[in-house]
Amino acid sequence: MDLVVLGSHGTWPEAGGATSGYLVRHAGFTLWVDAGTGTMANLQEHLTLGDVGAVLLSHQHPDHFLDLYPCFYARYFAEERPPPLPLYAPPGLFELATKLMPEAEDNMRTSFDVRVIAPAGPFGIGPFTIETFWMAHPVPTLGMRIEADGATLAYTADTGPSPVIVELARGADLLLSDATWQDDGREHPEDLHLRAGEAGRFAEQAGVGKLVLSHIRPGLDRDRSRQEAALAFSGAVLPAQEGLVLEVKG
Repeated sequence: MDLVVLGSHGTWPEAGGATSGYLVRHAGFTLWVDAGTGTMANLQEHLTLGDVGAVLLSHQHPDHFLDLYPCFYARYFAEERPPPLPLYAPPGLFELATKLMPEAEDNMRTSFDVRVIAPAGPFGIGPFTIETFWMAHPVPTLGMRIEADGATLAYTADTGPSPVIVELARGADLLLSDATWQDDGREHPEDLHLRAGEAGRFAEQAGVGKLVLSHIRPGLDRDRSRQEAALAFSGAVLPAQEGLVLEVKG
């Protein structure tokens, strides 16, 4: 299983960057996980839009789903319109997305095969078995545990500190974690995001193989984020970066 980072910035992108978005690939199938600002352009550095097998969105904040709109345009105005693309999302996300373009709602519904999901046991997408978890965030947000052929990728999406992170990530080969902030003494809401050091502590408690820090606030020194996480986590730590490709091995 491969993880491709399309966007690693939190909330808004720096120059040349993108907000949250990833590809998870295995056995010829590609899953697009979160579709933040700029991720569709970066996706096309790796494959065509037609190669995407399904889209999986964690929550309704714009930095995680805004590129659903250019994806819709590209599919709807294609010379040969493709069949509806499976779109997995928590309750209310797609309805929110259609409110921005109410005149195109019917066309969006024919462009995507919308499948509403919530934590209710494992389900399949292509070769992947996926389990979701409610995270500590102001809107309904799904963390994800993605497995294929003995390899496990855990993704926190956006979350504040929560014991659910350990449940989500326990024994995972790779944890892709929110690491928005640093230990700089600033006060932050507890149900919004993680500090890099907190990501490291949860990774250590969960016994994961490797920790990848993402959703990093623009302007922060990413090596400092790595160092803060490494103080708490005994395994390998690296910051996500647009274009990074990692093999997830069991």
